[in-house]
Amino acid sequence: MQAFFPDNETIPLPKGHRFPMGKYAALVDRVRALEPEGLRIEAAQAADDATLATVHDVGYVQAVQQGTLPAGAQREIGLPWSPALVQRARRSVGATVAAAQAAMREGLACNLAGGTHHAKAAAGGGFCIFNDVAVAARVLQQTWPRQVKRVAVVDLDVHQGNGTADIFANDHSVFTLSLHGEKNFPFRKARSSLDVPLPDDCDDARYLEALRQALPAVAAFGPDAVFYVAGADVLASDRLGRLALTPAGMAQRDAEVLQWTRALGIPMTLTMGGGYADPIDITVQAQAQTIALALQAWRGHAGAGLT
Repeated sequence: MQAFFPDNETIPLPKGHRFPMGKYAALVDRVRALEPEGLRIEAAQAADDATLATVHDVGYVQAVQQGTLPAGAQREIGLPWSPALVQRARRSVGATVAAAQAAMREGLACNLAGGTHHAKAAAGGGFCIFNDVAVAARVLQQTWPRQVKRVAVVDLDVHQGNGTADIFANDHSVFTLSLHGEKNFPFRKARSSLDVPLPDDCDDARYLEALRQALPAVAAFGPDAVFYVAGADVLASDRLGRLALTPAGMAQRDAEVLQWTRALGIPMTLTMGGGYADPIDITVQAQAQTIALALQAWRGHAGAGLT
């Protein structure tokens, strides 16, 4: 199974900044133990302007590149501008695009980062600059117009995927599912194709039941490809989560989504989404578990690609 990642260049953040940038390099290091079992890890190329423009406003892309976003818009993103930050954002999109293309060949592939679902067409937010899943979904539709007409996004990050929902609000070729904390960020929700708001302290049993009730609606849509945002911020230990899933519950969640996609016989692209546990190694371990489960699924899924 192919796994892509943005380069792990150090991004300058103020001391004490709450975004755990180091989790990405730590995850790459952790999952390298899976390489002898069939995981193939590769650094991604940066997405170019034309690729970003499949969903993003050209003026916004240029302002991000040049560091000329208004101060308020930069504050909404929550990360201070730097050339390294822009390059990493482009590579994060590139990693999901590359994973989506690999999934078309092999049935399943992943980005060891990604899931930047708060970015809208002309604005970032919530630590998200460009929307990697939205861009990659559009790239698949444009590259394989006969095979990929409909795309589904299964977003299980604890925060609603408002940017993705906003981008595809009037696009009936993309189905957006979001299971998220009802009272969590963003406080102004967008409208997904199907939103499932969950109460604070939602436990494994209630979460899994909500997921099982939601997935048939996605299947009924008839997607030709699926993007899965597998946020680890659903864990009870997450600083920004407010739900109460255990690691075992999160593993069950991932296993059921992977099995569901395999049963449909369609390609899946996996992205990591959020995770803010303290210590951050809890998040890294949970996301490594997601990758290990995906690798197991890929062994049975291999050969299901469309090209």
